[in-house]
Amino acid sequence: MLWFSSGWSFSAFVCFSLLLLFALALYCLLTIMGNRWSTRKSIWSHLMHSQLRTLRKAQNGTKWLWAHCLALYVISFAACILLYFEYKSIAKMRLAYITGSASKPSHFTVLIRAIPYFPGQSYSETVTKFFTNYYASSYLSHQMVYHNGIIQRLLRDAERMCQAIKHVSPDVSCKPSLTRCTFCSGATPTSSFHILAHETDSNKSMELGELSLATTEQERPSAFVFFKTRYAALVVSEVLQSPNPMLWVADLAPEPHDVYWRNLRLPYQQLWIRKIATLVGAIAFMFVFLIPVTFIQGLTQLEQLSHAFPFLRGILKGRFMNQVITGYLPSVILILFFYAVPPTMMYFSTLEGCASRSRRKRSACIKVLYFTIWNVFFVNILSGSIIRQLSVFSSVRDLPTQLAKAVPTQASFFMTYVFTSGWASLACEIMQPIALIWNLVAKLIVKNQDDSYVTLRFPYHTEIPRLLLFGLLGFTNSVLAPLILPFLLIYFSLAYLIYKNQILNVYITKYESGGQYWPIFHSTTLFSLILTQIIALGFFGLKLSPVASGFTIPLILLTLLFSEYCRQRFLPIFKKHPAQVLIDMDREDEQSGKIEEIHKVLQTAYCQIQLSSQESSKAGSSVPCSDPETQDPENMNQGGENGKGKELWEVFQSNEEKEESGECAEIKPCTSPSVSPKLIELS
Repeated sequence: MLWFSSGWSFSAFVCFSLLLLFALALYCLLTIMGNRWSTRKSIWSHLMHSQLRTLRKAQNGTKWLWAHCLALYVISFAACILLYFEYKSIAKMRLAYITGSASKPSHFTVLIRAIPYFPGQSYSETVTKFFTNYYASSYLSHQMVYHNGIIQRLLRDAERMCQAIKHVSPDVSCKPSLTRCTFCSGATPTSSFHILAHETDSNKSMELGELSLATTEQERPSAFVFFKTRYAALVVSEVLQSPNPMLWVADLAPEPHDVYWRNLRLPYQQLWIRKIATLVGAIAFMFVFLIPVTFIQGLTQLEQLSHAFPFLRGILKGRFMNQVITGYLPSVILILFFYAVPPTMMYFSTLEGCASRSRRKRSACIKVLYFTIWNVFFVNILSGSIIRQLSVFSSVRDLPTQLAKAVPTQASFFMTYVFTSGWASLACEIMQPIALIWNLVAKLIVKNQDDSYVTLRFPYHTEIPRLLLFGLLGFTNSVLAPLILPFLLIYFSLAYLIYKNQILNVYITKYESGGQYWPIFHSTTLFSLILTQIIALGFFGLKLSPVASGFTIPLILLTLLFSEYCRQRFLPIFKKHPAQVLIDMDREDEQSGKIEEIHKVLQTAYCQIQLSSQESSKAGSSVPCSDPETQDPENMNQGGENGKGKELWEVFQSNEEKEESGECAEIKPCTSPSVSPKLIELS
């Protein structure tokens, strides 16, 4: 069950690609390459040159041209059939995921943004009046979103101090002992302390009564509103709450561990401006990236450029240098440049103001996918065609023909890219070099003897675009240059084994995606299939075969109809929750008496102020606030001086008095079992 709950949509796509590529490789290599093999004495000596000159080998009107057409039909029908059954299976798993998570607080919670401000009352009072007036029968309570202030900083500093002195002996003195450094042989303190950020000047004059959210925290126009039933929360999230669509914006709340609190403090009216700005920035970055991609294509086409630049002929004289510069080096340079793409797109997605971490990562995944397909596939093909022919496309009508000419000529570059980007990435996935280097630095240089480890989150925004790009390369080259298929087949076979192990044993799931990435898989696969059909249409046009071209056009239309059918049939399941399922779940909970327990959990589920050790716990376990009085802003405002706040304040003041009198504060090791080893999230 863990395998399906953590990465089953990703594994389903890997299995789907593996099965489809196996069928494509088996059929295409036996049929399309058969005419080359039957006329060659040595297969492997001429295999590369044979598949690179596919357009010249298929004579006009020969039976092998119909082999290409038949292969296109087999590929299209096999892909559509497999996609339909896989989409149907994933949709059933999606419904099972919804029904299997009956106690999730997100089903009862609605995120309300753009709460209007009324003079003389707080945002909390406005939310209470609004929902008690219009949803009196179903409204339960709400939790306001606050701007982080001194309480959050104190808790964070306390956690850091606890981690710093965790392994210090209780009888440690104020003067640390010295030992020799590993590298420079100098004296280094074994029990060094870091000076944490504090605000003594401002805190000395504060009284305990002032340490409340009413003065130290600012309410933001956002709130989590809890309802008595799942169906009530669904209705509120689907309808407009006021005549002004920019006010009282409602949406189903993400899981507690999935909430991205930083973006909830942003005004809702800024989000549309942020989306436009990030879109413009992503497009600008995409066009700036044309410079290195064009340079890379220039390296692969040095023989053509040597006619215009004679000084390049000296570089191409050596066979080894020629193979390295024109074969291996371009793909390596492209991969190095692409290391900057995922962090940049993640930054753009953060600026958009996504309310959840999963939505932010999914947005970054889509951006990286568009960027990868455009720059790795289209820009490489178009720039290589321009360098080779010194001409550009005259009209959109010539696009299929130009693609049919350019795709086989780039087959060797794409094969090298599969080696360097695909196979090498799997080796890095097993070794985890970044986490290994970080651990070595922490152990040997920083002298951190804590049992710290790095909690890795699955990098959907980097791995999914890579898999979909390889699927696109497999589709587009299957009809014209199928020699790439065996190498892709090896990659997906290894990827299935490696990623399954990584998801089960390495990566920690902080929140569930619920199969939200499968529509991206489905849409991109159909795009790759339609692009393959368009390239085949241009290929048949080059061969002056109007009958084969006529058979290709209906195939494109049928694929588009299939795409629209799947969008109408399955996609709404991934966008919305079915009311019938939620009502049945509500009735079952009412009959079993679980509904009251769920209502109690809702009061402390969305805890904004919490320790980082709680935030870094494994996903799936919604860690509620242990003390409702401490975490509920309303109770804190009403309660004033609660026990924990008073104790924290007294300890804080006593330590300050000892520091002023020159005494050494007593240092005790952190023995709290609730504090886990330091977790560093790499998402």
